[in-house]
Amino acid sequence: MKHELPKLEYKYDALEPFIDEKTMEIHYSKHHQAYADKFNAAIEGDKKLEKISAEEIIKNIEKIDENIRNAVRNNGGGFVNHSFFWKILKKDVKIHKEIKKAIEERFESFEKFKEEFTNSAMGLFGSGWTWLVLDNGELKIINTSNQDSPLSKNMIPLIAIDLWEHAYYLKYQNRRKEYIDSFFNVINWKRVNEIYLKSGVENGNDK
Repeated sequence: MKHELPKLEYKYDALEPFIDEKTMEIHYSKHHQAYADKFNAAIEGDKKLEKISAEEIIKNIEKIDENIRNAVRNNGGGFVNHSFFWKILKKDVKIHKEIKKAIEERFESFEKFKEEFTNSAMGLFGSGWTWLVLDNGELKIINTSNQDSPLSKNMIPLIAIDLWEHAYYLKYQNRRKEYIDSFFNVINWKRVNEIYLKSGVENGNDK
């Protein structure tokens, strides 16, 4: 199985003015493509890995042959993280009631969630990601370095913000806080809610 970039569900300029068109084009067509190419190269010839999904590979990263593990972690992680990231971006989507209720119950209010998420993202040193995840049915905000994924920790990603400089530097330069604030305007809450409900936690049926 050759891993290919997922087709974007929107045009490069669809997230303007929050994420600019040029950044989207370079981020998707250059950076994400590079991760895909290097990921495919890393697993080429491994009959077992070539037959399973990228997500399954990353979930079981510690079982990967140590000779290729770092290449798979970095490039497979980059491939998977970005594939998820594009899907939870969309402008003008109001938060849905189920995930809103869950966030308010866990963080006291949406504003406190936003504050905690922002502080976590601002506190990440270097490159990486900040996530809202489900960990055994509990909402948590976590950071991962480089291209590490919550999937490797058996967590379910709900929201992710890419904090590598290539994700925002053309527009925001060193103003990471401004980029994070803008990110809240392009969260596809419909998709986030779907992932949340699919996990089964709304019905008390944790998976």
